[in-house]
Amino acid sequence: MTPLEIMWLVFGVTAASLFAADIKLSAGRAHEITRKEALMLCGFWVLVASLFGFLTGYMLGYERMIEFFTGYVIEYSLSMDNMFVFVMIFAYFGVDKRYQPKILTWGIIGAVVMRMILIFTGVGLIKAFGWIIYVFGAILIYTAFKMYFQKDEEMDPGANPVLKLLAKVMPIAKDDRSGDFFVRRDAVLYATPLFATLLVIETSDLIFAVDSIPAVLAISKEAFIVYTSNVFAVVGLRSLYFLLASLLDLFRYLKTGISVILFYVGCKMLASDFVHIPAILSLGVVLGILALSMLLSVLIKPDGKKA
Repeated sequence: MTPLEIMWLVFGVTAASLFAADIKLSAGRAHEITRKEALMLCGFWVLVASLFGFLTGYMLGYERMIEFFTGYVIEYSLSMDNMFVFVMIFAYFGVDKRYQPKILTWGIIGAVVMRMILIFTGVGLIKAFGWIIYVFGAILIYTAFKMYFQKDEEMDPGANPVLKLLAKVMPIAKDDRSGDFFVRRDAVLYATPLFATLLVIETSDLIFAVDSIPAVLAISKEAFIVYTSNVFAVVGLRSLYFLLASLLDLFRYLKTGISVILFYVGCKMLASDFVHIPAILSLGVVLGILALSMLLSVLIKPDGKKA
């Protein structure tokens, strides 16, 4: 086996084992995750991703390791912004905190499958049509401006077209609080608010993926790097959500920072045929922007005054 084939095998076994454990621990039972538990889980997922990144460097070389970590940081930071949208979705449907881990776990599994399709399609398009990299770059720059000027409050989860389609196909038991995705009443199968929430989460993540995957393709065009960095960022979303939900004030300028990151990687993609930007420099830029956005969130109070 080649080093790349060995790494695919290691990734497959690791991801499958962690997913199975996560489903067994959370998806099958109602459980409210505390801030302490969320912090410990976030640390665990970051540690696993870091170990995999170092193993990637050992097996595939220093450049691939830096690309992995850069892609991972970009996807993880974009996931942070997505989590604030999930806060609104859960609030809209009034989902009890005990059932939120279950929804997020199954949502993450769906996200991994969708991203696999999008990533391999994107890599194939770039290899077949080199010019499409400029399209991806333009998408990222457009997304950067849209993210900077658009407010989260503009989103209405109830207007999701997939949710409207569900209401036409299957009745929804809006008063159900059982914690199940489906219930049967008088021989009629009903969808529950939990399943409706899962659908909105999945479709929202699909939109996020269309924006975020080109960002990693600007760092590497290797399917292994793009997919593994995406998956390791996505699998930690459940614990990340509960941690960020309790620390919202520390991330008030995160959206601004992420929009700047998207603008940077979009420009990098557009200039890729003319200017070579080392992966280590991109990693430094991304980490620097994230650190600055969090620092400003701490130093500047919501009323505009310095702390």
